[in-house]
Amino acid sequence: MLGVLVCCLPGGFGRAGAVSGRPAEAVRSLAEAHPDWTAAPAPPARTRPGADGTKARSFFYLEGEPGTVLHDSLALTNKGDEPRTFRLRGADAYNAGGGRFAVRKEGDSRGAGAWTALARKTVEVPPRTRAEVPLSVTVPDSAVPGDHPAALVVDDGERKVGVRMYLRVSGPTLAALSVEDVTVRDAGDGAATIGYTLVNRGNVVLRPRLAVHADGLFGPLVRQPARALPVELLPGRRVTRHERWPRPPAVDVADVRLTVTAEAGAHDAATASYTAVPWKWTLGVLLVLAGGGVAWYVRRRRRAPAADAGPRQPRTRRPVPTAGAAK
Repeated sequence: MLGVLVCCLPGGFGRAGAVSGRPAEAVRSLAEAHPDWTAAPAPPARTRPGADGTKARSFFYLEGEPGTVLHDSLALTNKGDEPRTFRLRGADAYNAGGGRFAVRKEGDSRGAGAWTALARKTVEVPPRTRAEVPLSVTVPDSAVPGDHPAALVVDDGERKVGVRMYLRVSGPTLAALSVEDVTVRDAGDGAATIGYTLVNRGNVVLRPRLAVHADGLFGPLVRQPARALPVELLPGRRVTRHERWPRPPAVDVADVRLTVTAEAGAHDAATASYTAVPWKWTLGVLLVLAGGGVAWYVRRRRRAPAADAGPRQPRTRRPVPTAGAAK
């Protein structure tokens, strides 16, 4: 028996958590989806007198021990005047380029996406109606403790929307973060680019913060306090990012230090050197020096034969024979 609850549209609901970027399979955030429908975790039941029972959730959060089965529901709201059919599936999540939250293609999931089962894989929602689709997540006995990020992918035939799911398997957790491969390079437009790689070496999702300090030969150059990065770094993933340094020194040798922090005390730091040289000015000086060197060499070569010949010898004239008298 399929447990899909259908009810009249009562009003606004929470938006789906965005699965941004362009992962292996193009899955969009709700803001990019059709304006006539939404997908989100079903609102929780009334919990206190006077509550409206429609508290919005932008993502799923489930937690349980290995071997347990967890339950929740997905709400599909059709605000339009025509019925709409949706295809549903679970998918593992990962960090795509720049740290974007992305999902695996259909059939490629091996984690929480594959552990997720929906009451229906295809649901038709009448006009101006909300349908709630029960779902279950069966945590394998062999599941390791920590976070197992996933998403529910909702496909209306035109676009695909992802609703994030954070599944935590009970047990010891470790928050560990490292920053590696720090580089500072001239961007060619008067600015510099700081590159670095963040690595989540623990088993929980991290939301890193980055602070940048730079010191030159003549004192401090940059003091950027810690700020939140637009990244959710998933367990075991590494993300390469770049920061723009708009006004680096024109002439200096700088040490650039990156410090990253995250939840539960996770932190790390790394440094890189940056040598600022005004290449146009330097090239001009080199060209002038090269030109002077060439001129000196040419003049020296012209003078060399005269100097090497030694003192000039007087020229002797050979006698010219004359005709003798006839004998």
